[in-house]
Amino acid sequence: MYIMDYNISIASIAGFLALLGIAAEMGIVMVAYIKHALEEWEREGKVKSKEDLFEAMYYGAVKRIRPKSMTILAILMGLIPIFLGKGTGSEVMSRIAAPMVGGVVSTFIIVLFVIPALYAIYLERAHRKFFENKEE
Repeated sequence: MYIMDYNISIASIAGFLALLGIAAEMGIVMVAYIKHALEEWEREGKVKSKEDLFEAMYYGAVKRIRPKSMTILAILMGLIPIFLGKGTGSEVMSRIAAPMVGGVVSTFIIVLFVIPALYAIYLERAHRKFFENKEE
């Protein structure tokens, strides 16, 4: 919004709301895949240390790279023509697409790097007592 010198408007707020839905969905799917991988590894008895726990989490997060990349590219391929378009209605539509283009790119980075890191911190704290009791 700042780069394009757009002011906040109803159209840009609509773009932010659409972005919020996309970001929430992407984050929830990432956490669901990580949890699924952890449950699978625990069911198979592979989790015996913190390193195994993080390996399972890594496995779950890595499985989402290609689908997330394809989702982001599909969204961007639809938004970029709207964002760059000229003609009737393009002034409003570009204000809807502007926050979404920047937000989708930053959401992709956050979902692939920040969410797994935060989940790893959560897992370490949640399983700290479990692994301390096992070592004794």
